[in-house]
Amino acid sequence: MCTSFPGSKIKEPDDLIAELRAAHRPRLYGTAGCETWSVRFSPGGSYFAWSMGYGIVKIISWPLTPKDEENSEEKTLNCKQTVWALAFGPCLSNRVDAFHKNRHEHELLLATGLNNGAIQVWVVSTGNLLFTLTEHQALVRDLVFAPNGSLTLVSASRDKTLRIWDLAKKGANPHVLKGPDNWLFRCSITPDSSVIASVCNLDSKVYLWSLRSYTFMRHLTYHHERAMVSCDFSQDGALLAIASYHSATGWWLDLWDPYTAVVLTRVEDCEVCAYRSDNLLTSMCFSSVGLLLAFKDYRALHIWDVEQDKLVTDTDHNRTGGVCCAFHPHGGVIATGCRDGHVKFWRVPCLVPSLKHLCRVALRYSISTYQVEALPLPKKILEFLTYRDIPKQKSLNCKEHCS
Repeated sequence: MCTSFPGSKIKEPDDLIAELRAAHRPRLYGTAGCETWSVRFSPGGSYFAWSMGYGIVKIISWPLTPKDEENSEEKTLNCKQTVWALAFGPCLSNRVDAFHKNRHEHELLLATGLNNGAIQVWVVSTGNLLFTLTEHQALVRDLVFAPNGSLTLVSASRDKTLRIWDLAKKGANPHVLKGPDNWLFRCSITPDSSVIASVCNLDSKVYLWSLRSYTFMRHLTYHHERAMVSCDFSQDGALLAIASYHSATGWWLDLWDPYTAVVLTRVEDCEVCAYRSDNLLTSMCFSSVGLLLAFKDYRALHIWDVEQDKLVTDTDHNRTGGVCCAFHPHGGVIATGCRDGHVKFWRVPCLVPSLKHLCRVALRYSISTYQVEALPLPKKILEFLTYRDIPKQKSLNCKEHCS
């Protein structure tokens, strides 16, 4: 089954909520060091952090206050190195039960991954540096806290390793996961904190690791050469989104079943555009509200409602635009970081998930695809619970080629 997204009206002026500008404007477009490589909302949604270029990270309270009001919550962190990754912790999945929520009580921290391989851990309330982790031998490209309320931090680096840190145990050596022959680019953790997914920029495989035993589990393999961009799990862990591209075929956005290693659906770049190699995916993430998947390419920011199978946002039509994005944990807003160090906040349509989907999320958080398939249920219900009812393939026409 192959479909295409219907054309959507471009409402950029109405979709743009606010913009934060970097203190130092780049002297020339493409100047190294000024980029915003990472943006993050805190787990509760009350803080926002962005790497605004030149080694500076800004933490501000959310929602934003008017310019004429003094923001006493604003903190400026001078990391003295290019900041590639940010992560707030501890982090709690919205599926974690009350017992586990009350089990861990830690002060809110912000981890920053730097160009020299160091990871700095800051106290958000004071803006003070708590400690620095120096085990990595190359640039730290991605950071993510386990969503179980603990201080387990996973880092992905260009030294070709994943490292798992327990920040609650000061001075403890990290667990090191080795295997890829290329730079680690992105990583993601399932909502139940059991599995880590990671991708390498020049490797046509997805690596799945056990966060419980610290061992390699399996590959999700592409049979065509791909450059991997990003990975992210859905809020129930039953879907793994992978963004990749190739100069000859454009970008792909694939939804995998991480249990069975089956590609459930594929979204492809505009099939009629003459300059396919001129458009690359730069970032991608799932929302924690509903089944929304945001992905940014050089042409626009797109938000796909997977449940309804429709494009609900097509905005930010700026070819010099974002290189990263992050949803607010309560929905309604998405932030994009730009190459010039700026951050833009975009309105996300308020969509109410169906009762069917909420039931599916509650079930799939606890049981695997194999367990679902063993249930004595009608075929259509099994297809719905395993996300096999969505179209197998679709293309995303750019605004010049919308039908």
